[in-house]
Amino acid sequence: MVRTERDRWDLATSVGATATMVAAQRALAAAPQYAFIEDPFAAPLVRAVGIDVYTRLGNGEIVVEANSEFDPDRMARGMACRTRFYDHFFLDATRGGIGQAVILAAGLDARAYRLPWPDGTVVYEVDLPDVIEFKTATLADLGAEPRAQRRTVAVDLRDDWAAALQAAGFDPKAPTAWSAEGLLVYLPDEAQDKLFDNITGLSAPGSRLAFEYVPDTAIFTDERWRSHHDRMSELGFDIDFNDLVYHGERGHIVDYLGRAGWQTTSQTVAELHEANGFTYPDDDLAAAFADITYSSAIFGG
Repeated sequence: MVRTERDRWDLATSVGATATMVAAQRALAAAPQYAFIEDPFAAPLVRAVGIDVYTRLGNGEIVVEANSEFDPDRMARGMACRTRFYDHFFLDATRGGIGQAVILAAGLDARAYRLPWPDGTVVYEVDLPDVIEFKTATLADLGAEPRAQRRTVAVDLRDDWAAALQAAGFDPKAPTAWSAEGLLVYLPDEAQDKLFDNITGLSAPGSRLAFEYVPDTAIFTDERWRSHHDRMSELGFDIDFNDLVYHGERGHIVDYLGRAGWQTTSQTVAELHEANGFTYPDDDLAAAFADITYSSAIFGG
């Protein structure tokens, strides 16, 4: 489904299905055969959405031929690196005294329920109303209880989400830990910059921000990715990122934030694998994505 200016989706279609895919990968990384992360909610959330291929992925039931580029072990390690990055970011920030966290485009993220947040931490989840309602109801049916003060902000990020966030009780005078996980490639350049402008305008000194980005989304038209996509399609994975992302170079992000008063540190996905004790794959597909960058930033002096 090619993107349009005011397109809509649920957790089984378009950009929404990518949230289900990511949750399925978290379920895989948390499965007993890997146990790279702890996330008891990812698998039941994926099952509740009901997309068969993602349910099978999360259950470790996708069978592939030997030496296939689609390697569940590889996918589990990659998602473990990403999940640990954001988990550690939030825990470091809140244990360091930051009392409120904002998860933008929260999707099926269950961090409010699974992380050991310091007492009194307020976690705001921002996403579309249908997504918020689905996740809240599904987790309630599971008997899950948030481990922080969870406050939902049901709003489209293309609308005035900053006002909605403040209406939910957010305090712009207090430092905040922000995440934009798996979000930026789905925004055009101007919307990305506006997102960071809003974050900056709502951030007290000492606030922190975590995000990852693909320096150049042309990779999704690259033959190395297209051939991999074709093989994944044969297994039932029908998301085509080339249709969902907004194309262009994103390497300006760190400079943009620097001009806005953020001090940023970054590491590539290959470096993140090494930091987590994993070996980054050595093949053409891995080389094509080796410069995906994970960044954290602090606002003010």
